[in-house]
Amino acid sequence: MSTIKESPAVAAASVSSDVPTEYCEAIAEFLKRMGVALTIKPQHNVDDSFSNLIGGGLKVTSVERGKISCFLHVKAPILNSYGGMHGGAVGAVAERVAIACARTVVGDDKDLFLGELGLSYLSAAPHNAEVIIDGNVVRSGRNITVVAVNFRLKDSGRLAFLTRATFYNMPMSSL
Repeated sequence: MSTIKESPAVAAASVSSDVPTEYCEAIAEFLKRMGVALTIKPQHNVDDSFSNLIGGGLKVTSVERGKISCFLHVKAPILNSYGGMHGGAVGAVAERVAIACARTVVGDDKDLFLGELGLSYLSAAPHNAEVIIDGNVVRSGRNITVVAVNFRLKDSGRLAFLTRATFYNMPMSSL
């Protein structure tokens, strides 16, 4: 084993001797370009900072039983280093829309526990893109609720992201 010391992004990482040096250098350069070694700004180093980042851009357009539609304007704080909507932002938006959608059919007497969130990235949502987000309850029973959330680019109608959230409906604790 050897270590990589060329980049603070991978400082002191142990590397197998069968990995060529040029691969290590390429990985270190990639991580440096992605900003891995950068310090997180204090305003973003807080609990649930994604709520603050996406909250200003997400607008609810309609709510029905089992359905919710929203609009999102993709701004710089939620972009990845390639200029598209960051996967974490997609997940954060999908989770919040799915919870809101599930709440249209699951009563307030039950807690929702997110058991699974699956995301499929089909194409990028670039900077300043307008995205239409539709959430639909696929199935809701006594113990489980499944919600599909689709992200479409407004200008082309192209599907950008598909998500599916599975919630466990738990009785409220009586503690």
